[in-house]
This record gives sequence, structure tokens and C-alpha cells, in this order.
Amino acid sequence: MAAVEPLKKSTKSTCVPFSTLPHWRQMASEWRYRGRVVTTDDVTSIRRLIVENPGASRRRLSEKLCEAWQWKQANGALRDMVCRGLLLMLHRAGEIELPPIRFKTLNPFVRRATPAPMLIDTTPIASALKELQPIELQQVRRTGDEPLFNSLMEQHHYLKYEQPVGEHAKYLVWAQGRPIACLAWSSAPRHLGSRDHYIGWNAETRRRNIRFIAYNTRFLILPWVRVPHLASHILGRMAAVLSDDWQRMYHHPIYFAETFIDPGRFRGTCYRAANWQLLGLTTGRGKNDQTNKPNRPIKEILGLPLTPRFREYLTQ
Repeated sequence: MAAVEPLKKSTKSTCVPFSTLPHWRQMASEWRYRGRVVTTDDVTSIRRLIVENPGASRRRLSEKLCEAWQWKQANGALRDMVCRGLLLMLHRAGEIELPPIRFKTLNPFVRRATPAPMLIDTTPIASALKELQPIELQQVRRTGDEPLFNSLMEQHHYLKYEQPVGEHAKYLVWAQGRPIACLAWSSAPRHLGSRDHYIGWNAETRRRNIRFIAYNTRFLILPWVRVPHLASHILGRMAAVLSDDWQRMYHHPIYFAETFIDPGRFRGTCYRAANWQLLGLTTGRGKNDQTNKPNRPIKEILGLPLTPRFREYLTQ
């Protein structure tokens, strides 16, 4: 086996500047990527892995590294994509040399086709809530009804359909055999000052436990549905099933739910009626902001504990 060179720090840095890579920072003797500390010993072992697998692709190397480090998601799947990002960062920094790229895959989020319109009954529904019962919530991700959800969001939500990234769930709400509403949930944003202050966790516990929070990215009552108190009723029903559904899909529960409200468009009345609490305001800066100046609308952050012991679970 070829000898492994000792780790050397070049006096002439080839690293991509920190300001262009928000997920990592270089330190004197270690690196940090997506919350994982990578030491010089780790870098040496990665070099050895590359030498011992001369025919392996970048993807196969990342899989082998995940297996060696037991770097897995809560559902047991390897954190392959995150690991590939780590290897690419070290490669660009000149600390390791990855094999050439064998093929490039198309970015499915850039080239994803717009959901097609679907013909459904749009006869107006105007009644009292009790007359609409029973109301059913159906999680439709990876089911035959997912295209209907995507289409309704694309056609009737002012933000259109957006493909979630990471852990997520999609719900259709049904009554009288017809869809009446849609809700989308995804992994929570990593950094929200007012939320983090409300929970009372530090950076390390947040990194470890952020997966126990779900973010309500979309809520749509279909425009031909006019039923007083329907939205808050759905949110109340949603709070009762979200954690169990997440447990079935991703093998861990949800202890806290959050969402953003654009006060220039909405008052968030239905959320407040369903016991969601105002936690504070966003900064108006994106996650890759480099100016420290607002560049998007400032929104209200609302949150809902799904268990009385949410702080205990989220800070342990």
C-alpha cells in the first residue's frame, strides 16, 4: 500500500474563503462542516481511504466514509450527500485529492417540471364547520395522491409549489369526498434567534435536536371553500397527528412546530386561534447573507409546542 503523506498546512492557502461557504469554517487544526468537527487525524484517515480504494468513485468513497464513521440519519440511512459535501470542501482546500468526476447528474430541483393542472370539482363549499364533518387528514407524500397535492399548491397558493428538501410531509385535507385544503411541512431552519431564545438551547443542542422541529411551509384552504373556523380546526387536528406521522416516516418524533407569517399579507388569525404563539420576527436576511442587511420581507415567527415537555426534550 502506498505511504500516506503526513498532513501539511500550506503557507499559501487554497481554501475557498469562508464568506462564500456558509456551512464550514477553517480552524488551526480542525474543520467544521454541517456541525461535524473534522480533525487532522480524520483528514489523514480520509486520505488513507482514498489510497486504499483507487477505483472508487466519489460517491462510493462518501458511502464508505459514512459507514466507517457511522454517519447516519435518524432513520438509519447514510448521510451520503452531506458527506460528499465535506469531501468536496477538503478537496477544494487542497487537503485531499478526490478522483475525477465520472458523470454529472442533472439537478432535479432546477429542472423539475411544474406540476400539471388537474381537473377537480370546484363547486363552492359554504357551510358551518359541523356540517362539513367528517374531515380527514391524509399524508400523501410517496402516495398516488401526491401529484394532486403538488398541482393544487401550484395552481392556488400565492407562493406556488416548491419541492421540499430533507425530511418533509404533505397533507391533503378531505371532506365529503373532495379535497378542501393542503399543508406542507419540512425540516426547520437551522438558525432563528427568537425561536432559539424561546426554547433556551445552545448551539450544540440546537445542532443535535433541530430534527425534532417541523416547519409549516405552506397552508392552503382551496379558494372555493368558505367555512368559518375551518383553518384553525385543521391546525388543531394537524397538531394531534404530525409527530406520530413523522415517527412513521423518519423514525423520530416532532416536539415543536413553527411557521412564518408575512404581516403585509396575513394576520395569522387561524394560527393564533389554534394556540400558536408569536415568538418574534425574522431578520429579513437569507441563510447565505453576507451583508447583515435585510434583503427580504421581515416575517413573524409563530411556534406551537406539541408536548408540554418540549423544552426538556429539545435541550437534553
